[in-house]
Amino acid sequence: MLKDFEWIMRDTSYMEAAIEQARAAAVMGEVPVGCVIVHNAEIIALAHNRRETSQNALAHAELLAIDIACKRLSSWRLSECELYVTLEPCPMCMGAVINSRLRRVVYGAADPKGGCLGSIIDLTQLAFNHKPEVRGGVCEEECGQLLREFFTRLRDK
Repeated sequence: MLKDFEWIMRDTSYMEAAIEQARAAAVMGEVPVGCVIVHNAEIIALAHNRRETSQNALAHAELLAIDIACKRLSSWRLSECELYVTLEPCPMCMGAVINSRLRRVVYGAADPKGGCLGSIIDLTQLAFNHKPEVRGGVCEEECGQLLREFFTRLRDK
């Protein structure tokens, strides 16, 4: 069993990979949200937002990463996986987390306008058939700064 400091180091390492995905999204003009899914200490899926480039409301980083992970594991059950995302998941993405049975969700910045792990509502507190373990605030400042810079640039245009 990992000790607290080992979890912090591990979570920070995987969140840094999600942050790299968020940076890639920003370069493409997408809202900088990045996501990785980990299985047995290996990253099996990397994704970032693609709503603007694909003109698809479903192209959130989490949904894209879940799709990749399901294909990689040939299973819709991701119960042995952890999802790392730079922004607190929205209702759609939390629905996918619950339905795919992800074991754990780790997020960076809170989302006061759409977050469903405590900011607006905490979907893990409702009577769904699955409740992932949740940890928020990992690399929170860096994740939040990427979003603030992106929206400042957007407003300045």
